[in-house]
Amino acid sequence: MQLVGSVGVWMQRLAQDWLVLQLTGSPAAVGVAVALQFLPMLVVGPLSGLVVDLFPKRRIMMVCQSVIILLALGLAAWVASGTITVWAVYASCVALGIMSAIDGPARQVFVNEVVGDTYLRAAIGLNNALAQLGAMAGPALSGVLIAQAGPAAAFAANAAVGLLVLGLVAAVRTGELHPGAPAERGRGQLLAGFRYVRDRPRLLLLIVLAGLLGAFGMNGPVVLAAFADRVWHNGVEGFGLFNTVSAVGALAGALLAARLRNMGRKGIVTAAGLFGLSQLVAALMPNLVLFTAMLVVVGLMTLLFLTGAGTAVQLEAGPSIRGRVMALYLPLLLGGHACGGLLAGWLTEQFGVRAGLVVTGALGMLSAAVIGALLWWHGRRSGSR
Repeated sequence: MQLVGSVGVWMQRLAQDWLVLQLTGSPAAVGVAVALQFLPMLVVGPLSGLVVDLFPKRRIMMVCQSVIILLALGLAAWVASGTITVWAVYASCVALGIMSAIDGPARQVFVNEVVGDTYLRAAIGLNNALAQLGAMAGPALSGVLIAQAGPAAAFAANAAVGLLVLGLVAAVRTGELHPGAPAERGRGQLLAGFRYVRDRPRLLLLIVLAGLLGAFGMNGPVVLAAFADRVWHNGVEGFGLFNTVSAVGALAGALLAARLRNMGRKGIVTAAGLFGLSQLVAALMPNLVLFTAMLVVVGLMTLLFLTGAGTAVQLEAGPSIRGRVMALYLPLLLGGHACGGLLAGWLTEQFGVRAGLVVTGALGMLSAAVIGALLWWHGRRSGSR
């Protein structure tokens, strides 16, 4: 369910990004689309965490999935009619961002209710791996569909995927779930999530690192579209290829993350640094074959970092507040992604495609080094490893 749902949402995002590029011819406009998909999470995110902690997660997921299906069907019909405008796509980006801000934390916390406490660590790790694998596979599948049949087919396929997810959620037997105690109702519950993270500096630093890597590293829709259009001149076929090989790397990263099980903070920071380095190296590749090969490494390091960070953050949060903590982590990660889309679009327009990826890769490495140093300092200060 998590894999299929993640694939569907990311198919929608990729199709929207490519459609904006088709309508405008501007990587900067694609950056705006990316931002509009993720910036709503920064606004809605904290409130959605409280909603997740207060109400049944299964019901929340079904409502959000229903809205996502309607968005996909509407865009499919509008694109097929030939009258779609960039402003309509932007509006869809905002709506998808709002739904994702609510649905994401609900999906993450729902795994606790499915497995209970006995297998919680393994289940959270697998759930995060599948979610991130879907985030890599979705754009790949969408790219193939767009290349073969156009954006309308990609939106229609996402609606079909959404119906499948809705059916899977509805089929869950509520009597076999292990629901935790809901958060207490009353004033101050929204701020409790902020205070919980604030009082745990190492947890806070991991969340900040995810936000920074989201901003400086997770700008694939903008970067890969620009490389396909302006560097290698292979259009939507190249765009689909780049997303596919990234997904292959992500699959390898998922398998590696499953074997590692518990990466620890040092492993997470190392993966973040290698993530930035792999992007920088990819930007400097002199030919299409080497560039494509490096995208496998980029996909692997992306999945390895995101799985490790997401698992560590979720396990450090108590069950009654986990929704609010994830509603800070996910919006910061994906909100950083939104800012990164704008940054990557601007850098690409001003300095060229390669220079933009070199800069963002270097900033990702710098972020990992700074957060790693702060984690080491805090660990030494508190007397822990």
